[in-house]
Amino acid sequence: MSELLKGKTGIIFGALDEQSIAWRTALAAHSAGASLLLTNAPVALRLGTVQKLAEQLNAPLIAADVTLTEDLEKLLDEAVKHFGRPVDFVLHSVGMSPNVRKNKPYTDLNYDWFMKSLDISALSLHRLLQTAMKKDAIAQGGSVVALTYIAAQRAFPGYGDMAESKAMLESIVRSMGFYYGKQKGVRINSVSQSPTRTTAGSGIQGFNAFYEFADKISPLGNASADACADFCVALFSDLSRMVTMQNLYHDGGFSTTGVSGELMELIEAKLIKPEDQ
Repeated sequence: MSELLKGKTGIIFGALDEQSIAWRTALAAHSAGASLLLTNAPVALRLGTVQKLAEQLNAPLIAADVTLTEDLEKLLDEAVKHFGRPVDFVLHSVGMSPNVRKNKPYTDLNYDWFMKSLDISALSLHRLLQTAMKKDAIAQGGSVVALTYIAAQRAFPGYGDMAESKAMLESIVRSMGFYYGKQKGVRINSVSQSPTRTTAGSGIQGFNAFYEFADKISPLGNASADACADFCVALFSDLSRMVTMQNLYHDGGFSTTGVSGELMELIEAKLIKPEDQ
């Protein structure tokens, strides 16, 4: 990849293992010339292999609980100290639902767990941006990208309360995008990615059916984690300097396709009985 991010610095939230979009984005951003700082929850650092990525990219690795303002304050202070100036971009790739993990039906949610889903998956973005604004930790004209999913707009059985979390996340992108843009010219966008074979995504009930369904509808097929990483790099770069407060679909055309001929043929084949042929 060309050095779109040469001389730029960034923070990547959420790299867990080689399958994760955050991991692939870190590799792509580094390849494009950026210097990085990696962060994840303390438990994720213990269970994941992100230390390997940090060593590969020569990037500091700092544990931070995104539900704790004091952890984000320390993280941003360390980032500014390490780079000697505010960072140029941030990837928010954070999401977790206890209800989904424990297979609680959407119609029988544990509301304490629901609030935890919202706190981790959505409010963490607001908490991060509010803290960064107060500390002036993102440079003038910087870029923030948050990962989301189309379940924020449409009903997807099995996605549970993560749908509400993503809807709130996208609202925060718009609202904070306005205020941060006015104050510091910082642009904030969300990327609505195709179903992607990651550790987190595969934990969703019925994920394989989601994946195959989307792949057969999308005229370009599902977007890979590496393709999403390249798109994030473009959004971090100055090429997207006038794009903000947008929810950008990176899904091979899924979001605007009603049905595909391939899917119709499969359905028709299922409906036709052998004696009718």
